[in-house]
Amino acid sequence: MKDSVGRRFWDGEIVMSPAAAGLHDALRLTEPYDADALDLTVFVSCYNEADYIVATLDTVSDAARDRGLRYEIIVIDDVSTDDSRRLVVEYIAAHPAENILLRVNRINKGLAQNYLDAAFLGRGKYLRLICGDNAEPKASIAAVFAAIGEADIVIPYYTSSAGKSLRRRVISKLYTSIVNGVTGNRLHYYNGLAMHLRHNVMRWHPNTHGFGFQADILCLLIDLGFSYKEVPVITIEQRRGSSNALNIRNFLSVMHTLIEIANRRLSDRLYRRRGHD
Repeated sequence: MKDSVGRRFWDGEIVMSPAAAGLHDALRLTEPYDADALDLTVFVSCYNEADYIVATLDTVSDAARDRGLRYEIIVIDDVSTDDSRRLVVEYIAAHPAENILLRVNRINKGLAQNYLDAAFLGRGKYLRLICGDNAEPKASIAAVFAAIGEADIVIPYYTSSAGKSLRRRVISKLYTSIVNGVTGNRLHYYNGLAMHLRHNVMRWHPNTHGFGFQADILCLLIDLGFSYKEVPVITIEQRRGSSNALNIRNFLSVMHTLIEIANRRLSDRLYRRRGHD
């Protein structure tokens, strides 16, 4: 959406020497979103996903092809100890015509850092994180992809979450209510793996880690005036047993995120709205 308030951040006059003109495209300096080689970069996170990673890659590829998108898939393996890496390498070898890139980390970096890394590695206009556990049906992924070009941010929210415990659903609703209360937003969900303009993730990357980083960048970009669209989807939990989301580390991450959002909101009221930078 070229007329969104957020995109006006890049408005400006460009003056270049002939030498600089050989290095820079003036249009890209003022409209950085519209000169990417691909429509979409899909970052598939992978940490011990041997049971699901191949099905995830098939589902993502099928959904993107059905939408007629120019896309790439970037898989980042975060030091898996199972056969995930081997399976992805074999998948790449079996699909030479697909734009698939695998990076195998030498140290564990965590989801938030890998997400940011994927933004810099990618070539797509939009960036979408899809976890390697094959929790999103093809129809849900395709519904998000279908909204490319309709808003700067596409925010999925779940109308059905098969396999998720009542405890997780209650915690999720409480978290959403708290973030909405702090920000004044009225979103349905904050951890639904929103699709962003890739350049925005590089420019305004999240300042938090763990699961909280998604709400952090989402609230920041909405505050800056970038347009968004919510899309209803379903998810199907594939894993059995306890969730990685319910641990002390991610609880602290969520608390950090809420503090960051509240501090930014306060700063915005004190300074930006009075016309100060």
